[in-house]
Amino acid sequence: MSGTLLLGVVIGAQGIQGEVKVKTFTGEPEAVGDYGPLQDAGATRTFQLKVLRLSKGDVVIARIKGVEDRNAAEALKGTELYVLRSALPQASEGEFYFADLVGLTAMMSGRVLGSITAVHNYGAGDMLEVKTESGRSAMVPFTDDAVPVVDLAAGTVTVEPAFWLGRPETEEDRKAEAAERAAEAGE
Repeated sequence: MSGTLLLGVVIGAQGIQGEVKVKTFTGEPEAVGDYGPLQDAGATRTFQLKVLRLSKGDVVIARIKGVEDRNAAEALKGTELYVLRSALPQASEGEFYFADLVGLTAMMSGRVLGSITAVHNYGAGDMLEVKTESGRSAMVPFTDDAVPVVDLAAGTVTVEPAFWLGRPETEEDRKAEAAERAAEAGE
């Protein structure tokens, strides 16, 4: 687990008075400025962010201290905004920061499926992107039913077979999946 977490990215300027549009990665978009100073990826610049209003979806309009005009705001486009992990509240039981899930090994029926490379939300719920050993990507719904066990200490998540949206990797995997489906049908 890293010492910082990505909370948002400046996606452009808003108006002529130095306001910026920030795409947020927080549960509540307006909370992006609630955790104290933010920093860029290299920790070379610090930003005091004041959220002015919600724009659309997960985008907020904000003011950054010291950014007074459109040119200065446009110069920040693409800047990723990080916060020190220590500034964030401890995750509750059964809750996880997405950054903690990336890199975990996805397991199913005792075998490795691959590594979690990203967490996405296309509007219908969170999805884990798993890169298999062959390099293919597959998606898994991140729900209690689909992923009943997340073990950060062991570095693994357990995926229920019915929710695996990837293709079998080898003939052995295909046979094992067919046997699992047959066993489930017979229950």
